[in-house]
Amino acid sequence: MLQQYPEADSFLNYLRFQKRYSHHTIISYENDLDQFLVFLKDEFDAPLLQDVNAAIVRSWLAGLKEKKLTSKSINRKISTLKSFFKFLMKEGLVETTPMSIISSPKIGKRLPVYVEEKDMQTLFEYVEFSNDWQGQTEKLILQLFYYTGMRVSELIGLKESQLDIANSHIKALGKGNKERIIPINNGMLNALVGYIKNKPDGSAKNVFVSEKGKSLYAKQVYNLVKKNLTFVTTVKKKSPHVLRHSFATHLANNGADLNAVKELLGHSSLAATQIYTHNSIEKLKEVFKKAHPKA
Repeated sequence: MLQQYPEADSFLNYLRFQKRYSHHTIISYENDLDQFLVFLKDEFDAPLLQDVNAAIVRSWLAGLKEKKLTSKSINRKISTLKSFFKFLMKEGLVETTPMSIISSPKIGKRLPVYVEEKDMQTLFEYVEFSNDWQGQTEKLILQLFYYTGMRVSELIGLKESQLDIANSHIKALGKGNKERIIPINNGMLNALVGYIKNKPDGSAKNVFVSEKGKSLYAKQVYNLVKKNLTFVTTVKKKSPHVLRHSFATHLANNGADLNAVKELLGHSSLAATQIYTHNSIEKLKEVFKKAHPKA
């Protein structure tokens, strides 16, 4: 971070040690804040933070819009600045925040991309996985994503100690290190237990490891998900998060209580979960059009 603004490092340490945000989240805050502070230095000769006003912030946002950044990306940067100036006020470093009159651009709601139930069934019943360690790992990771709705960071960081065999559930550590309980069926549980027993000697304590016993990293997992989903679906996005969307969408489509889906996903508010009801509504519309004589 720029030497002219040591307050930024204090803010990031606050997120890291007091708010206990994930490494990925902190990197996002750091990148957004660094871009803004570089803008202040280059365009306004590094003014004091108490002298930063709404006009300065708006000029930065206008530049981002000219660079064709999406509304979603701009909103995230606005959120970062709001949190930063709120922290500065809390610490008594500024008296007011320029963000109080900054409005966020509207974002059109996009339905989550998901894989059809029949395609997920094809993946696990008909796609052949090799009998070696790589094949076992791939199949088990795909199953766990779809059966639990876990985030990629949660699955990669999953430790053996987070499996509760007696109660058939997983203790997942989500955003902000918030713990939640995810039930798993006996078949999944037995597969995980068998996999762990056969891990290479000296392996990491993570559940999933490579042939050499090393912890997996996000790119590896993303690539294996993309490769295997290519066999069964034509959706453009083929990522671990699409399997999370598939988990939630299929639950909602089959009548699961939305509050229960919220808890399983680890959402902090029901608003984030409600997007999965849209797919159910679209499904009902299709049924109506096909079946009703006046449709």
